[in-house]
Amino acid sequence: MITEKNVVLTGANSGIGLEILKLLIKGNNRVFCVDTDTDMLDILKNDRITVFKKDISSKTAVDEMFSEAHKVFGKIDVFFANAGFGYYEEMDYVSWDRISRIFETNVFSPIYSYQKYKEHLGGKEGIFVLTCSVIGLVAIPGFALYSSTKFALSGFQRAIKAEVPDNIQFSCIYPVATDTQFFRRANKIPYKKPFPVQSPETVAQRALRGIEKGKEIINTSILFSISKPLMRTIPPLKALYIFSENRKFTAFRERVNELKTGQ
Repeated sequence: MITEKNVVLTGANSGIGLEILKLLIKGNNRVFCVDTDTDMLDILKNDRITVFKKDISSKTAVDEMFSEAHKVFGKIDVFFANAGFGYYEEMDYVSWDRISRIFETNVFSPIYSYQKYKEHLGGKEGIFVLTCSVIGLVAIPGFALYSSTKFALSGFQRAIKAEVPDNIQFSCIYPVATDTQFFRRANKIPYKKPFPVQSPETVAQRALRGIEKGKEIINTSILFSISKPLMRTIPPLKALYIFSENRKFTAFRERVNELKTGQ
């Protein structure tokens, strides 16, 4: 069990991050919580929770985060690179800034954070945890940008594991769709979530158990763990799944068009 550690947790105010925080506090850990919104963190704040309100999508912000966490803790025992967001949309627009924003938050920030954490440890033992996603393994329509950021993180994890020094445990969490505000923020127009859906409490519990066991890859869904090899060996199963998700996206696109035309 992760106990009495100094932990930095990004994306801590809601969803998976918030549930991980609740479990870490039960383990008597000290947690440096980072998020752009801090309403829930301000309620939970105590002598073991430090709240740092910051958008960490830039180099300067990540540098400031590490500087402040070092002032509070000295050594950071565990770093959770959990912050991220998504869009659910049809990519029928032209916007460099929209692409840049999601990649800066979901890809550049966690990868740069790994570099900073490795430097921070200076050869001492530590744990770096990266929140990837099953959508970084199986692309789903409507999540083109979000999926591409998670594919990038998955590629980073696969490559970097051969380089990670012995003093760092590198664990990567692969949740399926999680029933959080993520989907409501991805688009205000209602749409059906990808299948299957887990609770953030379940994801947090299984993620921490995997980290405690020193796992490199942590699949939080038993169903996905079973279906993943089946999809590889029986291609029609994967095709059927993608077909189902395509139908959801088609229904969403039709709803958007109805709203645009006022029907």
